[in-house]
Amino acid sequence: MASWIMQTTPLAEGNIPALLRDWREDTMTFLRHDAPKIVFVLAMAYLLTRMARAVARKSTDLHVRKLPSGVRVQQVRTVASVVTSVAVVVIFFDAALQVLSILGFNLGPMLASAGIAGLAIGFGAQTLVHDFINGFFILLENQYDIGDTVRIAGVKGAVEGMNLRHTVLRDDDGTVHFVPNSAIQIVSNTTRDWSQLALRVTVAYSEPSEKVVKLLREVGEEVRRDPAFAEDIVGTIDVPGIERVGNGEAEYLMLVKTRPNKHFGVSRELRRRIKESFEKNGVQAAGPGRIYVADQGTGKPS
Repeated sequence: MASWIMQTTPLAEGNIPALLRDWREDTMTFLRHDAPKIVFVLAMAYLLTRMARAVARKSTDLHVRKLPSGVRVQQVRTVASVVTSVAVVVIFFDAALQVLSILGFNLGPMLASAGIAGLAIGFGAQTLVHDFINGFFILLENQYDIGDTVRIAGVKGAVEGMNLRHTVLRDDDGTVHFVPNSAIQIVSNTTRDWSQLALRVTVAYSEPSEKVVKLLREVGEEVRRDPAFAEDIVGTIDVPGIERVGNGEAEYLMLVKTRPNKHFGVSRELRRRIKESFEKNGVQAAGPGRIYVADQGTGKPS
């Protein structure tokens, strides 16, 4: 055993200079040919990402300046951020493949493994992916804004927050609902562009229609000219006439278009003034001492 070590050791020591020379030659070859290619690929990837971020930033600033209010700023910035992130991932993934190819790696098995891993992750996180896809298109299509009153996934409330993962709603009693975007199939926006208030005023059947309609129109004009409500009401208040007759009473319809979410205050003021006007002009109640003034607010796209 000792003699074998004595014989092989000089041979191994003699190979060291040759090995060092091979390493030196390989290193110099790499520095002369491969290293500049890698540096060029990385530099181009860096420049492309800077350009993508700059274009996204300029586009976002341009859209934000054109917006009439700051409500959509968050959505615009979120969409721009998503697009930029996707662009950066694609650029650096392509750059990584090119660098590995320059280094001599066989990309076939690596891409096959990455495809299998991506497929497994996709199956495990398909709900999360669905959330992000739905959220992206909700933001991109501007289906609703922060502050809008919407009905989604069987829940109605005011939108307090939204991102690619979920939408936050607060209903009339103050309850906060977190709705995953993947659960949103139909969006009913009741405050897009304007809200419509439908007041239904019920009085006695024997009251002259002309008198009731005239009083309702007078009340509507008073509220519309009131500085406290003038900016909240858009358009002329319409009183089409009798909506329903039955059981010794007649129901009159009053339609009012308001700015989004302003119909609540307008409806309360109209009810108050209608009550005072009917009492002043002796309008008979629909039943024993009762006059109905009901309202229903709905939103219509302009």
